[in-house]
Amino acid sequence: MGTVYHGDATTPAIRANVTGVIGNGRFSKGGAIVYTCTMSFDLAQLNSYREGNRLEAKKAKGGLPDSIWETYSSFANTNGGVILLGVDEKADGSLTSIKLDDPEKLVKQFWDNANNPQKVSANILADKDVSIVEAMGNRIIRINVPRADRHDKPVYVGPDPFKGSYRRNGEGDYHCIRTEVANMYRDQSDDSMDRRIVENMNPDVFDYETIKRYRTRLDSEREDHVWKELPHEDFLLRIGALGHDDDGVLHPTVAGLLMFGQAWRITHEFGNYFLDYQENDGTNDRWTDRFISSSGDWSGNLYDFYRRVINRLSQVVKVPFKLDASATRIDETPVHKALREALANALINMSPYDTQGLVVRNWPGIITIENPGAFRIPLETAMHGGRSDPRNTTLFTMFNLVGVGERAGSGIPNIFRVWADQNWERPVYSEEFNPDRTILKLPMKMPSASNLVENLVENLVETLSKKQAEVVAIIADRPDISTREIGERIGITQQAAAERIRTLTKKGVLRRVGPDKGGYWEIIGGGSHSDNEKP
Repeated sequence: MGTVYHGDATTPAIRANVTGVIGNGRFSKGGAIVYTCTMSFDLAQLNSYREGNRLEAKKAKGGLPDSIWETYSSFANTNGGVILLGVDEKADGSLTSIKLDDPEKLVKQFWDNANNPQKVSANILADKDVSIVEAMGNRIIRINVPRADRHDKPVYVGPDPFKGSYRRNGEGDYHCIRTEVANMYRDQSDDSMDRRIVENMNPDVFDYETIKRYRTRLDSEREDHVWKELPHEDFLLRIGALGHDDDGVLHPTVAGLLMFGQAWRITHEFGNYFLDYQENDGTNDRWTDRFISSSGDWSGNLYDFYRRVINRLSQVVKVPFKLDASATRIDETPVHKALREALANALINMSPYDTQGLVVRNWPGIITIENPGAFRIPLETAMHGGRSDPRNTTLFTMFNLVGVGERAGSGIPNIFRVWADQNWERPVYSEEFNPDRTILKLPMKMPSASNLVENLVENLVETLSKKQAEVVAIIADRPDISTREIGERIGITQQAAAERIRTLTKKGVLRRVGPDKGGYWEIIGGGSHSDNEKP
C-alpha cells in the first residue's frame, strides 16, 4: 500500500513527494551511498519542501488538531518524520508559515497528551524532539517523531491497537489492517519466532537429501567441527532444527521446517509460504526461466532455494582470472560474496506469516530481492553496521555455520561497499506495507548522468537546495553548458547562475575540467556544508 525508499530527499527538484529523508550522506565512486544519517532539513527553505512520507504540516490555528496523533502514530510505525504546527499548504503544494497565537501553550498541550496513555500508547519522544523555531518570520512548532523501536510498536491512538494504529503512505496516514498490527506485535518479542516447536509435525517433514547437502557444505567449511560425526537426529537438535515438547517428543522447529522441510509440508503450517526465482534474458518483458517452491520437482525449502539461486546469480558475475598462493584459480569475487549476503539476509529475515512470498528477479543489469517482512531496525542504523537484529536467529545460525551471513551487522554495509568499488549504481532498499515487504535492488551497471544527479539530490538534502539542484540537473544534461545558458534556462541572471555554481563547487558537488571556454563541468559528489552558505 505504501512504499518508503531509504535515501530519498524532501527537496522537490527531482521528486514531488517526501519518500524518506537522508542528510549528510557520504559517497564513494559512482555516487554509491556508503551510509545514511538522520532526517534533517533547512527551515529557511520551507517553501521548497512538500508534504510526503516524512513531512506533515498542520495550521493548528484553532489549537492542537486531533489528527496530529494519527500522524504521530503513522510516523512512529513507519520510518519517522517531522510534524510542523503553524504551517499551511498552499494551492501549489508549497509550504508557508502562519502566526500561532500561543506556541508555548500548544507545546504544553502536546506533551500532556503524549504522556497520556489514554490518548496514545507510548511517548517515544525526547525533550529535544519538540521545539519552537522560526520560519519565514513566524514562530512555529517542530516535532521530530523517530521511527519507533520494535519493542514499542505498534504505536496507536486510543485504547484499541487494531483501531488506532496508523502508517504513512505518500502524503497521508492510513489505518493499519489487522495483519500489520499482528506483525508488529510479533516483532516485539525477543524470543526468535523460528525457535517455536511445531507440535503437530514430526521429523518426517524433512527432506533428508537437503540435510545431506547441508552437512556436506558444513564439512567443507568446517572440517574439524565437533558435530561432524553426529547422526542426523542429534545434529538437527544441535543446530536448532529439532526440539523436544514437554513430554520429550521430538518435533521440528519453525527454523528446521523452513530450512529443511518439504514445501508441501511447510505450507500446512504457513499457508502463504512461497519462494520464486525469475530470470529474464532480455528478449522480452516477462521471465524466460523460473522455478518456484510449489512445483513439486524439488524440495522447495530455504536451503535448496538458496543453493539454486546463488548458482544462477553467480553466472551473471564476470570472474577475473586470478590465482592464489598455491596457483589455484580463484573463481569468487567480492560481488559473489555480496550476492550471497544479500540473498541470505532476505531468507533469514523473511516473515512466513505474511501474505506474499519471497521473490528473486534476475533481469539484465539488475537483480531484485523481495522478502516478506519489514525492517526491524532503521536502515540508517543497519547501514552503519555493528548492530544486527535478525528476525529468525536460528536460521541465522544455520546459514552462518556453512559460511553464509555476517555477524555484527556488517552484511548491508559490505553490500554497498562492494557496489561502490565496482562503480555501479548504488543499491536501493525500500519497504512496502500492507502487506509488509522489504525490497533490495542491485543494479549491476555504471550510473548514467541522470542516475547520478538523482542520487545526489536524494541524498544531499542538507547541502543541496532546490535552486542548486536545478543547476546540477542542467549540467548533468549538458556538461559543457555556459553560465549564461544556465541562467537563461532557469530564468535568472548570469551573475546569479555563477553564484550558484560557485556554491556547488565550494560544496564539492561540481568540478571544472578544462578552461572556461572549451571545458566542461563534472559532477563529483557531495562534501562540506555550512549553515551560513547561501541557498
